[in-house]
Amino acid sequence: MGCLERLGLPVVAALLMWGVECGLTASENDAPPPAVMRALTVPGIHNLFALGTNVFSGSTPEGEEGFAALAKLGVKTIVSVDGAKPEVELARKHGLRYVHLPHGYDGISTNLQLQLAKAGQSLPGPIYVHCHHGKHRGPAAAAVICMADYGWTHSEAADFLHAAGTSTNYVGLYETVRKFQRPSSEQLRAASLDFPELAIVSGLVDTMVAIDERWENLKAVRAAGYQPPKDHPDMQPASEGVILWEHFREVQRLPETAQRGADVSERLKVAETAAKEVARLLRLFAAEARPEIKGQLDKAFDVVAKSCSTCHQAHRDAAGVEARQ
Repeated sequence: MGCLERLGLPVVAALLMWGVECGLTASENDAPPPAVMRALTVPGIHNLFALGTNVFSGSTPEGEEGFAALAKLGVKTIVSVDGAKPEVELARKHGLRYVHLPHGYDGISTNLQLQLAKAGQSLPGPIYVHCHHGKHRGPAAAAVICMADYGWTHSEAADFLHAAGTSTNYVGLYETVRKFQRPSSEQLRAASLDFPELAIVSGLVDTMVAIDERWENLKAVRAAGYQPPKDHPDMQPASEGVILWEHFREVQRLPETAQRGADVSERLKVAETAAKEVARLLRLFAAEARPEIKGQLDKAFDVVAKSCSTCHQAHRDAAGVEARQ
């Protein structure tokens, strides 16, 4: 039985009636949506999908109207996989429970997949799963829930990621749904029911360590002529560039970053822009290794390297700190 058939007719009717009242419309997507889901438009939510089960997927709810829209959809539990602090109190105001299970752009660990499956099985539904923009991490997590608890196939899950706009550069997210193995009944029974409203997430130092790791990978890519290094033939240069860019974007949202002042935020913004250009050029070079693209990559890499070194001198290294005092 498909996932859409699992949704009772009264629920479908209620959803469609609510859509008429609120001017709900189907949104357009580049990829054709699988039969088990439907794209929707509501106030305060972007990239919203009803997955034809007991699950919705989309962006972080925006203020009162976003949480009110979820409540009107009948949502009971919100699962955030974003690193940012959820608005727990605002959710409670609208009768919604928050669960915080953050993960990165490089995939979803087996343990977290089990937590997501347990959440979909045991928490009051419907469940709304979100990341920041509702395009990458959130759809992957929602697909895991649907595969674990509602019989989605690997193909349906991959189709949903494409329809939701999940970038194919996030290889780990696609690998998660491609290699997903449904937990056994014993594993699900043994999984914890302790779901945190606010998870302990990596701080500024941990995120900068992750940035350094990606940058070391990209330096190896550059040394190999912007190809996968010989000792890491499975490395995908464009994917490494995209994740570096996302790290720079995410680190700007941390409270610790804001506390360090406008100069740090501005330097990180410059680094984000440069990393995004590196990712773009690596995609072009992978498609056609032209000398002019290589020259542009050299310049883009130098910009990232300079942005890192000057920021370190000003805000991390001892000499830079002393100069500011």
